[in-house]
Amino acid sequence: MISEADLPAAPSAEASPAPVAADLAVLLIEDDPGDALLTREMLTDSGISSRFAQASSMAEASVSPVAPDCVLLDLHLPDCRGLEALRRVLHRWPDAAVVVLTGLDDAATGTAAVAAGAQDYLVKGHIDGALLGRTIEYAIQRRRAVITERQLRDSRMQASENIRLQRGLLPTPLTTDPTLVVVSRYVPGRGRSLLGGDFFDLVQDDDHTIHAVIGDVCGNGPDEAAIGVGLRVGWRTLTLAGVDKTSRMRLLEQVLVAERPHEAMFATACTIRIAPDRSTAVVVSAGHPPPLVITPGRAHPAPIRHHLGLGMFPGLGRWHESVVTLPPGAGLLLYTDGVYEGFSEDGTRLGEQRFVELAGELSTVTDPGRYLTALLDEIRRGDGGRHSDDTALLYLAWPSSPTGHA
Repeated sequence: MISEADLPAAPSAEASPAPVAADLAVLLIEDDPGDALLTREMLTDSGISSRFAQASSMAEASVSPVAPDCVLLDLHLPDCRGLEALRRVLHRWPDAAVVVLTGLDDAATGTAAVAAGAQDYLVKGHIDGALLGRTIEYAIQRRRAVITERQLRDSRMQASENIRLQRGLLPTPLTTDPTLVVVSRYVPGRGRSLLGGDFFDLVQDDDHTIHAVIGDVCGNGPDEAAIGVGLRVGWRTLTLAGVDKTSRMRLLEQVLVAERPHEAMFATACTIRIAPDRSTAVVVSAGHPPPLVITPGRAHPAPIRHHLGLGMFPGLGRWHESVVTLPPGAGLLLYTDGVYEGFSEDGTRLGEQRFVELAGELSTVTDPGRYLTALLDEIRRGDGGRHSDDTALLYLAWPSSPTGHA
């Protein structure tokens, strides 16, 4: 029967390699009572402090709730033999070290077991306490090193995927106007995460008309990020093809509905078209906050018409263009709702109105990059790390403007 007393929980999958602990959990799978007793006695004499459990068959071991640091495995069990027994042990306890026990005439099988995933093998009758203890400790250390190497490899792969996804969400603006200044900031909502569902883009026509989009897919996981990339690329393609703004919204909604993993996923989006003389902007909003018109000492939301977010009620969106007059020297700040859904120092939500006030108070900062940094710093100062939504900001300005925001 299996003795489960005092056996520890399974080691964390994120554990890094460390010196083998003195207190180890050892599971022996051995059907011979004499060999089992001898192994336990040698373990007692080994010099390591171990907690011991024993099973007499693979079936008995496989239903055990214990999580051993090391499995001592006899390859000649009544219900499973040879490398098949090893495969079942590796499947049942993927993070445990495995030391195979073989007979005197079966060393070749032990070597094959090491090639198949065991950390070591011992020949019965040629083991003492010191050898057994040392073999267990070395086997555990080797196994932990393998796990850590695998985690490092996975981490590097994820980092590479993050970079590729970031390039999809945060593209290089496609502009040729040297007087145009474009500054952006992106803050993912989750620590060590892929970028979330916020996205933006900007392209320019040959006549210097500027087209920009900012959007927010609800949620901040990899599914939302993938949808955000798809919507951004779709928007750029439709814009370069000359599709009008309201038609773009309908087509983007079709992309979202076709690609989303579940029906509850939706997105907000705001597109703008800035005239070549920078005097007006045409804005279409699908449930997205309006851009801020920034002038020295003041920021105010552009007066626009809103309608449903993309995918909220597919086919029912009625999106209309709003023409916004831009004062001489004004800039435009596009953003996602993450900038105002955080907290103030008094514990209440920051809110859209207070965000607009902050944007106006800081608008005398003349450098656009420093302006966005100061704005984000002020928002974070009150939030204290409690906020977990994605945040995106896109600021457009022209160096010749009287505001100096460029």
